[in-house]
Amino acid sequence: MQLDRTQAPDFRTIESVQFPTPQVVTLDNGQPLYVVNVGEQPVVRLEVLFEAGTWHEQTEGASFFTIKMMTEGTKNFSSAQISGHFDKIGAFVDLSHTPDRANVMVYGLTKHLGSILEMVSEMLQEATFPEKEFNDLRNITLQNLRINLEKNAYVATHQFKRRLFGAAHPYGRSQNEEIIKALLTSDLQNFYHQRIKGRPFRVFLSGQVGEKEIELVNQFLGQQKVVESILELPSRDIIPQTEPLWLEKEGAVQSSIRVGRKLFKRQHPDFYRMIVANEILGGYFGSRLMKNIREDKGFTYGISASMVPMRQEGYWVIGTDVKKEFAQATLDEIQKEITTLQNELVPADELEVVKNYMAGEFAGSLNTPFEIADRVRLMVLEGLDVDFYSNYIQRLRVVTAEEIQNMAREYWQWNELQRVIVG
Repeated sequence: MQLDRTQAPDFRTIESVQFPTPQVVTLDNGQPLYVVNVGEQPVVRLEVLFEAGTWHEQTEGASFFTIKMMTEGTKNFSSAQISGHFDKIGAFVDLSHTPDRANVMVYGLTKHLGSILEMVSEMLQEATFPEKEFNDLRNITLQNLRINLEKNAYVATHQFKRRLFGAAHPYGRSQNEEIIKALLTSDLQNFYHQRIKGRPFRVFLSGQVGEKEIELVNQFLGQQKVVESILELPSRDIIPQTEPLWLEKEGAVQSSIRVGRKLFKRQHPDFYRMIVANEILGGYFGSRLMKNIREDKGFTYGISASMVPMRQEGYWVIGTDVKKEFAQATLDEIQKEITTLQNELVPADELEVVKNYMAGEFAGSLNTPFEIADRVRLMVLEGLDVDFYSNYIQRLRVVTAEEIQNMAREYWQWNELQRVIVG
């Protein structure tokens, strides 16, 4: 039967998605390997994750520089040789760092996984942190920090998180020039030995992979001796502030606005209700904040509301950049939209549109093996139920207008929200 391209396809609502179950393998040294074998292209992504984020530092700044330095020299290879090794096989390395964890990630062709693992294993066991490369990275980091500190949006975000969690808290801490200048390569070496070399890790392997690739991971990473770290997570006192913060910047023509509060993690019973409420308020292009503040008032090019659940805590934030003279008016309109959600039920047609949008967006986010692996990693690291994503859409669909109103009343009381304005 020939396809009639003059006719639009039938509209269908997405009710569910089939989320693949990862294969879980225990390496010879007891470390877990999670395998997502999907995709039609012979490509692979290898991730090795350590509990080595800001939470685990004894010297502030050590975790960021330690993970970033791991391609800058090892016992057997220089920085140039490590870079050349990955370039030769067309692999891409991404070293990432969060307050919670550190991650070594490499993309490449499946046929080159052995070569990838050979160098990754070297980095995890034999990193040397050479002085010259450290000074170069430190200078680049300081230059980037100075540039960022001139940006209202950067300052607003960091001030917002600092006021939520406190300046000493890993979630509230930001880079500091004096601390960066005081760091020594010995601080990095100590952190490397405390949290990475020979310490527990988790591996995620995704793409077109099978038993041969699993065996390669075991050969290179499963034979390393692993010893549990004796360091415990320090307790972190959270000292939030509530009064609004206005930071004037002479000559600024724009103000960056952040409004929000501490919130919960994905395991919280209100999580699904809250993400639907957030979407209606400011989570997508057709949201109420966008229609009001961008389309009707013309105050901004864009405004968004986001939930940011992390391992230990979570927060909710509205962010936008507006002309300086519109800052207070923008805050007033944000408060107005929140008050409306607190006092009036969301119409059924608007709620249906939002749910359909969220279902489509979620289904569209599972197009590649690496996107699926991102979800698997999140489930594993956050200890989520195995059906968290399989039942994701169904759980969105059952959220009611009354529940959205309750979320707005419980979590969006204006006098309880942090407000930071920079500009």
